[in-house]
Amino acid sequence: MLLSNHSGYTLEAGVDEVGRGCLAGPVVAAAVILPIDYRHPLLNDSKKLSKKQRELLREDILADAVAWAIGEASPAEIDKVNILNATYLAMHRALEKLETAPEYLLVDGNRFKPYKELPYSCMVKGDGRYLSIAAASVLAKTYRDNLMCALAENHPHYGWEQNAGYPTKLHRNGIGRHGATVHHRQSFTLLPKQPDLF
Repeated sequence: MLLSNHSGYTLEAGVDEVGRGCLAGPVVAAAVILPIDYRHPLLNDSKKLSKKQRELLREDILADAVAWAIGEASPAEIDKVNILNATYLAMHRALEKLETAPEYLLVDGNRFKPYKELPYSCMVKGDGRYLSIAAASVLAKTYRDNLMCALAENHPHYGWEQNAGYPTKLHRNGIGRHGATVHHRQSFTLLPKQPDLF
C-alpha cells in the first residue's frame, strides 16, 4: 500500500515527470496535492498500470485532489537548456500553476532544483511509494500520451500514438524516411550513427 504523506504537512505536493527519454514532444510534469489521509486501492506508479486504468484513475485524481496542475517544457527549450534543466522547468511550471500553494514537495527521483525556498524531499522510485507522486505520474502520463496522439494526426509516419515519442524502431524508421519534425529534439541522437565503411 502506498503512503499518503511523508512530511506531516497538510499541503504536501507530489511531483513527477514523464518523457525525458523521448525523441519528440515536450517533457511533461505534474504536481498533485491530495488530502493528507487519502487512500486509493488502485493508485500506483503509472508504468505499472494499463492505459484504461490510468484513464480511470485520472478521473478519480481530478475529482479528489486538493489541487493539481500540469507543466511542460518544449522540444526547443529542451534543446536550449538540456533535458535535466527542462525537466526542472516543467516541474516548476506545474507548481506555479497550483491553485493551492503547497507547504512541502515530494519529488520523484534523486535530484531537484529548489522551488521558492519550499522544503522538499527527493524520493527514488517515489511513484511506487507515495500516493501523491503516483497521482502526479498518472496525470503527467495521460496528458502527454493524449498530446502525442493528437500530434500524430498531423505527423503519421512516426507511430507517436503507439510510442509517445520514445525511440522505437518504428519511430526511428520514420525519421530515417521522412526526416525530423518541429516536435523532435534536435539535441538528441535521432538516428543511430552509421558504421564507417572502408
